Amino acid sequence: MGETDTRSEPQIRERGQYVVGPSGTGKTHVALGLGLAACQKGMTVSFTTAAALVNELMEARDERRLLRVQKQMANAKLLIIDELGFVPLSKIGAELLFELISQRYERGATLITSNLPFDEWTETFGTERLTGALLDRLTHHVNILEMNGESYRLAQSQARKDTKTS
Repeated sequence: MGETDTRSEPQIRERGQYVVGPSGTGKTHVALGLGLAACQKGMTVSFTTAAALVNELMEARDERRLLRVQKQMANAKLLIIDELGFVPLSKIGAELLFELISQRYERGATLITSNLPFDEWTETFGTERLTGALLDRLTHHVNILEMNGESYRLAQSQARKDTKTS
């Protein structure tokens, strides 16, 4: 019988993950791979983009079902938030996302992908105070994966273009 590689399991369960890098360098691919590994270990995983999550939280707030949505998100063993920083958040959206991440702090793993380094997060969250409090929670137990290199999508597009002109 084959052996199961469990090296990533404790890190997924106990720590957050932050995957940062330019567009097209594989951040979402890595996040999906870790999410799949967590599912294979029997963990509950929720995957969403930051924009979709904030929209869902704002709609839930407006429809008076915010507590239910927050509880659902807080109960996932791994919450993957993709593309944080691509779109600035409204004040209310940033506060709702902060509240959710605070609820998950030391209770469940949160994996975030972003094209922004931490020092540029104020642009997304609007205030230094909120950004500082959020980063304090996120960076306490975190593995940072920095993706470097050129965009895979751009390279593939260029290769297709070169093939057509040959």
